[in-house]
Amino acid sequence: MDSKELSAGARIMLLRSEKGFSREYLSERAGISTKFLYNIEIRGSGFSARTLLRIAQELEVSTDYILMGKGNPQYDQKLFHTIERFEPDTLETVKRLLEIAYELAGKK
Repeated sequence: MDSKELSAGARIMLLRSEKGFSREYLSERAGISTKFLYNIEIRGSGFSARTLLRIAQELEVSTDYILMGKGNPQYDQKLFHTIERFEPDTLETVKRLLEIAYELAGKK
């Protein structure tokens, strides 16, 4: 099944399983209850942007991937690890360099 056909909760559960995380582990790391994570994964319960961001950070994927299945989780993980190595005061420069690279690739 294409990841775009899955719900956000199903993508979270799939990514969690692929990483070998228990529901208890991910919920603790994301600052939510295990029951709430279960409800997100199984029942499709809604969640806040803050919760989405914490889960995405722990799973090392973009929020877009969780919400819409856009992107590639393996690529997201590599990009995430690369970006997190930069000091906070250099991130604006990194962002601008990425924007320039995107423009140079003809994606204006």
